[in-house]
Amino acid sequence: MHATGVTVVPFNRTHISDNELDYLAEAVRGRATCGDGPFTRRAAALLREITGARQALLTTSCTHALEMSAILLDLRPGDEVIMPSFTFMSTANAFALRGAVPVFVDCRPDTLNLDERLVEAAITGRTRAIVVVHYAGVACAMDAIGDLARRYGLAVVEDNAHGLGGRYGDRPLGSFGCLATQSFHETKNVQCGEAGALLVNDPALVERAEVVREKGTDRSRFFRGQVDKYRWIDIGSSYLPSDVLAAQLTAQLESFDRIQERRHAVWTAYHDRLADWAAAGGVAQPAVPDGCAHPAHLYYLLLPDLDNRQAFIGHLAQRGVQAAFHYQPLHASPAGLRYGRTAPGGCPVTEQVADRLVRLPLFADLDEAGLTHVIDTVRSYEVS
Repeated sequence: MHATGVTVVPFNRTHISDNELDYLAEAVRGRATCGDGPFTRRAAALLREITGARQALLTTSCTHALEMSAILLDLRPGDEVIMPSFTFMSTANAFALRGAVPVFVDCRPDTLNLDERLVEAAITGRTRAIVVVHYAGVACAMDAIGDLARRYGLAVVEDNAHGLGGRYGDRPLGSFGCLATQSFHETKNVQCGEAGALLVNDPALVERAEVVREKGTDRSRFFRGQVDKYRWIDIGSSYLPSDVLAAQLTAQLESFDRIQERRHAVWTAYHDRLADWAAAGGVAQPAVPDGCAHPAHLYYLLLPDLDNRQAFIGHLAQRGVQAAFHYQPLHASPAGLRYGRTAPGGCPVTEQVADRLVRLPLFADLDEAGLTHVIDTVRSYEVS
């Protein structure tokens, strides 16, 4: 907190986009606020345009989109799914719920993404899929991972919660896996409080994905007039968000380019104006490999050690700047030890990164005064 007891710059502040309140009112006045309404369809169309996905299905969360992925891959107890240890617990939980075993692989020290060089050693006769997480929206090494998946006959799922608007080469993130998931939690670049989406790139999964999302029924086909009644035909659950949430998301997606422009300005200011301070103090800044375009989802610093990380967060807080650390290693968590296993060699990079990382405030409405205050406050910290 600032000396006055007031936070000067919060870690996140949700952006209210053009038409957002009007669309919310329109959805409520339309008196059809359940899922799969007109705003749901509009938001899905915008997502397909941004990502190039064959189908985009809005869900109640990215977690639920991941759970749908596990169902669509027909995972069974004992099947193994390779994923990074440095990720949110939903990435693992979705597959553990089906009885599959998360196999935790270490991250790269530069991008903090799944280390593609360690994946092959983690593959066994039980491996069914590789889940990649594009940390901070910086793409994983999709060429190498795709080659491995094809060689071993494995599915690739993209947890693209950070990556909407990012690219690998000339392709948008979310277009590489047979399935990909998005998050529209309030901390994401575009948001509606709580929601997500499943992107379906494999045409063989499109129809079943609709069924799984609709409680295992062919209700969507019924409302399109393709069947005369809808029935329970598969397993599934209630993954549809309200059209009220979709109305808010539609407005956000329509403002995507303007939101991104401002977020990139903040990210670039941090990167450029903190470079000399970081170099002098042995603090690592984000790495973006050639051929990757990131969406300015978050900006992090890697302090030299845990003591500096904690002191740095305290230093910022005392001066009114909210900063946050991030993921704790899943391979060493109580549930990770119970439901998963760690790939050969362990996850030493994940363990040290988790102790060193700090995320700075980054949101579209961060004005120049707030941005300068954050930068000046960061630069006033002396690494010990």
